[in-house]
Amino acid sequence: MRKLLFFVGPAGAGKTTLAEAWVRRHGGAFLDMDTLLRPAAEAIMTLAGKDPEDRDSPFYKEHCRDLGYRITMDATLQQLALGLDAVVIGPFTKETEDPAWLDRELARIGASAGDANVKVVSVFLPGDDDYRTRIEARGSALDAWKLGHWDEFRRALRRRTIAWPLPPGSVLDFDNSGPFTDAKLAGLERFVLGGG
Repeated sequence: MRKLLFFVGPAGAGKTTLAEAWVRRHGGAFLDMDTLLRPAAEAIMTLAGKDPEDRDSPFYKEHCRDLGYRITMDATLQQLALGLDAVVIGPFTKETEDPAWLDRELARIGASAGDANVKVVSVFLPGDDDYRTRIEARGSALDAWKLGHWDEFRRALRRRTIAWPLPPGSVLDFDNSGPFTDAKLAGLERFVLGGG
């Protein structure tokens, strides 16, 4: 059965690192919202006279955020329709809090959650300082707004419950503190391949 594997969580949690490790070992279409949206977001922000590297301001959220999820999910659904595994990376903040969101998305290709092995890896770090350290260390221009508006941004770091009605054992809360290790990857593999 095709796999639909979500890596969700706040910026700096290490979603992309985990997803890359998974895909290197097990394959699947790698669908990172940041990568897929980047050309469109840069064009929209530039045309509006805004910072093209901004990914967090209210203007960005109003004009680009939902477009990013639409682009990402359209690409994801195309992979699933072809019978391929899809590995999807993004914060998915509003989406994971909407119980009907996943079913609506899959219905676009005439599918349901029962037609794919859906797993969610909810990646997190223990505290706000851990996120800040990671975000500073990666040195990305895309994080300038986050660091410059830390008190506002840190509200987005709260852990969220996945509201999608998935079978037991389909969601893994993954503490990604410390360095990436083979043991972390092994735990991820047990979750995805071992049924929980």
